[in-house]
Amino acid sequence: MIGSKGLAPNDLDAMDNEQLSKELEKAKAELFNLRFSQAVGQLDDNSRIKAVRRDIARIYTISKERELGIRTAPGEED
Repeated sequence: MIGSKGLAPNDLDAMDNEQLSKELEKAKAELFNLRFSQAVGQLDDNSRIKAVRRDIARIYTISKERELGIRTAPGEED
């Protein structure tokens, strides 16, 4: 699986909405820093950009599924 450790779908399911939004902010900041490093020519691991982009997409997917009622946040009852 491409992505960061600790950000697998099962791990993200265990997070509440607040934790999920914090992870999203961290991932977006990391992506910005990686793109900046790439532009300056100091990026060593180009595959990290792809992994962070997938992490962001995974977080957005889980958030949207919770919004639509497909998934539930931990602690929520149906």
